[in-house]
Amino acid sequence: MNTDRRIKIVLAKPGLDGHDQGAKVVARALLDAGFDVHYTGLRQSPEMVVEAARRENADVIALSSMAGAHLPFCQRLKPLLEQAGLGDRLWIIGGNIPVGDHDALRALGFKGVFATGSKLDAISDFIRENLR
Repeated sequence: MNTDRRIKIVLAKPGLDGHDQGAKVVARALLDAGFDVHYTGLRQSPEMVVEAARRENADVIALSSMAGAHLPFCQRLKPLLEQAGLGDRLWIIGGNIPVGDHDALRALGFKGVFATGSKLDAISDFIRENLR
């Protein structure tokens, strides 16, 4: 990673998930922590997430999911990210993620899985530690 620039994060709301208050809080906290954050807004398809990550040259691809469709979405997203040459980026997800799904998400390549109520500093610290 180029250390001469701020870490770039694309934060997306997958699928039909219409709850974005938490994503906005996380986006603001990441901005305040010094990251360059691009929030895509609601109702993003896997293709839209990939396009935003490619366009922004994102170091981190972050999803905020509250609607429960995170596994099928991430299963569709993974090969698209890899095909776009974004397989080496840091992938993280947060929100209403049942503990039973954490291992499946990690197996798909999401290094960071953050449950609702995770500390904002913990997310920032995780990103910095994983991009050293």
